Amino acid sequence: MTDNLYLKRLFQAYYRENQSDIPKIDSFEYREFGFIPWDKQIMIRHTSFKNPENLIRYLIEYGPKHTYSSGSIYLKPDNADMNKKEFQGCDLIIDIDVDHFYTPCKDDHDHWYCKECGKSGKGMEEKCPKCGKKKIKTLNWICESCLSAAKNEIIKLVYDFLIPDFGITENQIKIAFSGHRGYHLKVEDYDIRKISSEERREIVDYITGENISFEILGLREIGGTIFGISSQNIGWSQKIIKNIQEFLKKSDIEIEHYLLDKRKFDFNPNVINSFLKYKDDFLEVISNKKNNVWAIEGFGIVRWKKFLEEIVKEIGIKIDEPVTVDIHRLIRYPGSLHGATGFRVQELKLNELENFTPLNETNNELDPIVFRSKNTQKIEIIEPLVPLTKISDESYGPYKKGEKVDVPHHIAVFLLCKGVAKTL
Repeated sequence: MTDNLYLKRLFQAYYRENQSDIPKIDSFEYREFGFIPWDKQIMIRHTSFKNPENLIRYLIEYGPKHTYSSGSIYLKPDNADMNKKEFQGCDLIIDIDVDHFYTPCKDDHDHWYCKECGKSGKGMEEKCPKCGKKKIKTLNWICESCLSAAKNEIIKLVYDFLIPDFGITENQIKIAFSGHRGYHLKVEDYDIRKISSEERREIVDYITGENISFEILGLREIGGTIFGISSQNIGWSQKIIKNIQEFLKKSDIEIEHYLLDKRKFDFNPNVINSFLKYKDDFLEVISNKKNNVWAIEGFGIVRWKKFLEEIVKEIGIKIDEPVTVDIHRLIRYPGSLHGATGFRVQELKLNELENFTPLNETNNELDPIVFRSKNTQKIEIIEPLVPLTKISDESYGPYKKGEKVDVPHHIAVFLLCKGVAKTL
């Protein structure tokens, strides 16, 4: 039996034994479904089901590697011609995945290999630093640190943007752990479903902070005097001022360390010392709604813009932008299994999100690691290097190619799904 067939049968058995864990989403019968099988790298699309029971029968029969449904609602969701599906609207979908932004832990557990020259290394690389080619094979891993970073982005999105700035209510928001490296958020609302891709692009720009005009927010230079952003304005102005206030309350050492970061700034020591000298005065100025003159020696309009650009990057939400803009995009179906980990796509209520820890979850109802077991399974490592995996405070690895190891069943499933091991 091949490993793919083994995993397929494992998924089939899970769906057979856990039928009640597959929920019915809103407008179920008007959603398009998509599936990726274990033996092909293609998506089977343009499928629909009258009820969840029919979907469950499909999952039991085929045990797909990945299961998706549309954010859009169609009168004819199973029509293969997109123009004939009779589009009725689309939920607002936001995907936050640590694949799309840097976290320090990636320098430890993510690896890359250049297929052109053979150089390898850790961290995130778009092209080989040795030969410059983009023929990079990557091995992206997960840990509680990067998953916590993704969760924090979702929390910021909800409480710093969606609720206060867009007037969205908590009962309109659906959240799910993706089963791998992030979270999906869906806003279900009749009016929101009607907005176009272009309008969704504007929402993306707003929540990410892209294309912000500091001049529109109030930053300007008049006769050599810098007038800054006013806290009297709403939206991004208030977010920026609040962030700067929190930053200025940090210790001098913390501020100096931040401003010395060459990846963000190119400030010389004299400029940084000037900032530290005037930071208390600056804090008083930005907290005063009447006086808004930003006067720090060495800081002209160009340096202020650079400083604000980095503040905006910290405030903005790191999302997979095409997912939100594309009204025909499919997202993982809640309760289904993720074929790259064997974990469940776990729905979460907002009040469950903050304490949710997918690799160390103590609430059995929310635990996405559905194949958890003390029984062991022997596998062989087939990748040159497999990073350490830590689940429920137990560590496994790191491993090297050719190692034969006995690991708990759920760890074996995880490594098999990741494609770094084979059964023995």
